[in-house]
Amino acid sequence: MFDFAPEPRASGPELYDSLAKAAAALVEGERDGVANMANVAALIWQYVPELNWAGFYRMAEGELVLGPFIGKPACLRIALGSGVCGTAALSGKTQCVPDVHAFPGHIACDAASRSELVVPVKRNGAVIAVIDLDSPKSGRFGDVDAQGIEALAAAISEAI
Repeated sequence: MFDFAPEPRASGPELYDSLAKAAAALVEGERDGVANMANVAALIWQYVPELNWAGFYRMAEGELVLGPFIGKPACLRIALGSGVCGTAALSGKTQCVPDVHAFPGHIACDAASRSELVVPVKRNGAVIAVIDLDSPKSGRFGDVDAQGIEALAAAISEAI
């Protein structure tokens, strides 16, 4: 049994540092990338408040394919350059979107989502997946969240 939990008053960089350390410990020694993504999605859900979706899309045959997640059912495949996830994967850059309805080509899998953070996971410079976080709160994500999830992506990139 694993017992990872954020400190009761942890927030900002402290929360994300704790999340990255917990994720690194959780994936250590496990070779199955899907299992590792599933556990990391659960950790994100446990650590990061105000989410309605947390999970992964994996690169497969030139497009993003749904990976492990927590939330409502989601789009199965996303073309590179489409929506927030496809834009992050194609550009290799984090996308922090305060209002998804203002994002050109946004793909609405859950009508309750108002803001989104998508962070590419890279191995040897290539995008292998994206971490996708959605929130029902507009403007939910900022620089601290982006930097924290980027650190998480770096911590797990060899294990997924």
